[in-house]
Amino acid sequence: ILLKIVLLAYSRGITSSRKIEDLCNENVVFIAISADSHPDHSTIAAFISSMEKEITSIFINILMMCEEMGLIGGTMFAIDGCKLPSNASKEWSGTRADFIKKKEKIEKTVKHLMSQHKEKDKEDINESDDDNRGKRIIKLKNKIEKITKWINENEDKPGAKGNIRKSNITDNESAKMPSSHGVIQGYNGIAVADKKHQVIINAEAYGEGSEQKLLKDVLDNTEENIKAIGKDEDYLKEGKIITDSGYHSKENIHMLYEKGLDAYIPDYRFRKRDPRFETAEMHKYPVDRYKANKTNKYFMPKDFTYDKEKQKLICPSGSAMYICNRNFERFGRKAIAYRAKKTACRVCELRAKCLRNPNTISRQVHIFYDHEGAKDSLLEKMKKKIDSVAGRYIYSKRMGIIEPVFGNIKNNLGLTKFTLRGKPKINIQWKLFAIIHNIGKIYRYGMDFA
Repeated sequence: ILLKIVLLAYSRGITSSRKIEDLCNENVVFIAISADSHPDHSTIAAFISSMEKEITSIFINILMMCEEMGLIGGTMFAIDGCKLPSNASKEWSGTRADFIKKKEKIEKTVKHLMSQHKEKDKEDINESDDDNRGKRIIKLKNKIEKITKWINENEDKPGAKGNIRKSNITDNESAKMPSSHGVIQGYNGIAVADKKHQVIINAEAYGEGSEQKLLKDVLDNTEENIKAIGKDEDYLKEGKIITDSGYHSKENIHMLYEKGLDAYIPDYRFRKRDPRFETAEMHKYPVDRYKANKTNKYFMPKDFTYDKEKQKLICPSGSAMYICNRNFERFGRKAIAYRAKKTACRVCELRAKCLRNPNTISRQVHIFYDHEGAKDSLLEKMKKKIDSVAGRYIYSKRMGIIEPVFGNIKNNLGLTKFTLRGKPKINIQWKLFAIIHNIGKIYRYGMDFA
């Protein structure tokens, strides 16, 4: 009964347990669904939070029903994420050092208010002002206790490149991530949708903005769901996997190759190589056009030309540069470092446009290149695959497969933010909306069931 109540409420975009309780007391449809049992908000909230083990089996059961009705084609799958804010404030995000600094600042404010409080006690003052000051002191002390407790129980979260990721005191499993509505504190709801009717075959929520390192886990969970509905291990291999450029990385390309999956993952510059986008700049907004057509103040690496006969890099003034480092590496990419002669830069007429710092002796340029045999590498093969006519056609199907899923969940079902805290509970909420989405597909396209 509680599951029916929750699914009905979520299908109408109602996630508040108190509002669901009111509906069970006032709305005739909810009264009928709940068998006039009138569950209170604490019972409803506890039920949703305790579904961690059961939610996957419920999702699989609905997915199995979709498969039995022929709603899953299995020819093409699109993977993407939907970043939504959670029930946590960006104000409480930072590193341990940030929180210690914030705590010290609040303590100074409390001391100042306390000193004011003592001074005003000696004078005749308005009691309301004194009460407001006292309430503010209590609130600030509660904040200090909250920060102190977190500092004593938690450490900084390590980042992907060895740096420190910002934590959140309210919900430490959430993360700051860029979205179409600016930077949010929330979760990334990943979905894998089938082409035929946009049925979701896997739904997982992650407190991670970067999607590159999520692909393997998403595919592993998708394979488990496929096995659970009675399909063999090679089911995904028979179709095509499409993602956007956010999933492109060397590790992911090699992982997909090892799994034997026919994937289409473009790199960030795939549109630059597409002849159909040659005139894209002229169709941008005036501000974007200005940025795109704005000339650089200083010479960029593209302004330097390579002389194949002399095998040297030529600077804009026509002077040859020598190689100072053949094994330069940055961000996992290899490059050859070229440096201009000191005597050439010293008297060069273009020096002001070439050197940002006037105290720099000579210009250095890094020309990045792929490792030996790059033309036969998996990354190059993926580029050729995407740049081909067939590849562009197949990739163009991605938006029509996955974006309607997020449009339905966000706009029709009304999930604009996650209302719970912690990854397990957020995952439950995301899967519940994926279940409702799939039930909608059964209602529309599963004629035998209807």
